[in-house]
Amino acid sequence: QVQLVESGGGLVQPGGSLRLSCAASTSIFRLGWYRQAPGKQRELVATITIEGSTNYADSVKGRYTISRDNAKKTVYLQMNSLKPEDTAVYYCYASTGLANYWGQGTQVTVSS
Repeated sequence: QVQLVESGGGLVQPGGSLRLSCAASTSIFRLGWYRQAPGKQRELVATITIEGSTNYADSVKGRYTISRDNAKKTVYLQMNSLKPEDTAVYYCYASTGLANYWGQGTQVTVSS
């Protein structure tokens, strides 16, 4: 079983920035972030493999940057130029290729 502990959510004004962190209990092939807004399905935000290969949703390309520190087993999501439509619960995601794991979620609210 893999435990994921997220941190870094909060309230930010439009155009602002936030950084999310997620620490895994063990080394994992793929780490990433999904988000779920009220009344909507959970959607991919970004993922990164242990080799550093990244994948982003079109809606966040150029604004968000995913990175990881393999020694710390931690994935980061730097979110810039935030928009009200980015408001959601952000979930850390981990995949071994055989099993998927989720964090408890952290709220990100973009509002003036």
